[in-house]
Amino acid sequence: MNTTTPIFSKTDSLKFFRTLNTRVNNYFKENNLDRTGNWKLHLKTIVMFSIFLTPYFILLAMHMPIWAYLLLNVVIGIGMAGVGMNVMHDGNHGAYSSKSWVNKIMGGSIYILAGNVYNWQVQHNVLHHTYTNILGHDEDLEAGRIMRFTKEAKWYKFHKFQHYYSVFLYGLLTFNWAITTDFLQMKRYLKRNLSYGEFKKPVIRWTTLIITKVIYFSIWIVIPIVLGVSWWKVVLGFLVMHYTAGVILSVVFQLAHVVEETENPIPDANGEIENTWAIHQLFTTANFAPKNWLVNYYTGGLNHQVEHHLFPNISHVHYDKIAEIVKQTAKECELPYYEFKTTRAAIASHFKHLRELGRQPQLA
Repeated sequence: MNTTTPIFSKTDSLKFFRTLNTRVNNYFKENNLDRTGNWKLHLKTIVMFSIFLTPYFILLAMHMPIWAYLLLNVVIGIGMAGVGMNVMHDGNHGAYSSKSWVNKIMGGSIYILAGNVYNWQVQHNVLHHTYTNILGHDEDLEAGRIMRFTKEAKWYKFHKFQHYYSVFLYGLLTFNWAITTDFLQMKRYLKRNLSYGEFKKPVIRWTTLIITKVIYFSIWIVIPIVLGVSWWKVVLGFLVMHYTAGVILSVVFQLAHVVEETENPIPDANGEIENTWAIHQLFTTANFAPKNWLVNYYTGGLNHQVEHHLFPNISHVHYDKIAEIVKQTAKECELPYYEFKTTRAAIASHFKHLRELGRQPQLA
C-alpha cells in the first residue's frame, strides 16, 4: 500500500462546501432538529435487533428440519446486515446520539457482528472517508489480486471473469472479519500508529480483540452446540448467516463507489489531489434508489452515500431531507451529483464496470 499521504486542494473557488454547510446548518436550526438520531432510529434499532436475534433464540429453543434451520440463519444474516448499517454505523460515526456513551454502546454492536470497533473506525472513518476511491489509501478498493476495482490496479487474466465470480466473494466479507481480517488490520494499523480519537496502548487493543472474539464465537458456535444443536448444523448455519450478511453489505457499499460514473483520482507528482475534500466526495460517490422507502429504511440511508460522505456525523434519518439541499448546491456550482434512480440500475452499472475493468488494459 502507498503510504504517502495525499493532500487535498485547499482552494474552493466555487465555495461549494461553505455554502452547503451553511444551508444544512440552517435546515437543522430552522426546524429545531438535532443532527443525531431520533425516535425513528430508536424504533428501527428495536426492529433490526429483533430480526437479528429472535431467530437465534428460536434456533436454540426448538428442533427443526434443516431447511427451516438454514432459512432462519438467512433471516439472522439479513438482521445482521441491518444492525450494521443502521445501528453500528451511526454509532461509530458519533451520529446515533448526542451522548457519547450511547454512541459507544451502539457502535460496540459490531462485536456481535464479527468486527472490531478500532479496526472499523480506522478503516472506514479515517481511510475510506478521507481518501475515498484513492487506490493505495482507501482499503475498500483492496481485494488482493482476486478483484480489480480500478484501472490503476494490476490486471490478471482471471479478472475477465470477475463480474461473474465477484458476488460469490462478496459473501465472504463478514466471515473474513471474524476469522482473519481483524487480526491483520490491527497489526497493520498499530504499526502505522493509526487511530480514530483516543490512541490506546497496543496491549489494550489486542486484549480487547481477543476477548471479544472469544465472546463472539461463544455466542454463535459454542452455546448452540452445548445446548444440543449438531455441530455440523451450527457450522453450516454460521456460514449461511455470514454469507447472507456479506453479500448485502458488500453490494450496498460497492454501489456507492465502484460504478461507471464514479472516479478514482490519482495524486500528482507532489501527492496533491486536484479538488478539495468535499468536491472530491462528489466525484467519487453515488446514490441509488433515493425515493425507495424500503431501501432507505433497510440500508440505513447508505443509498444516500453522497450526503453521508459530506456529513458523516449526521444521522442517516436526516439524509432524505438534506439530499435536495446537497443536490441543488452541487447543481449551482456545476458539480456532479451522481444518482441512480433504482437499485437495479446501480447494480447493473456496478457489474458492467467490473466487466470493463476485467478486460485486458490494452484492449479496453
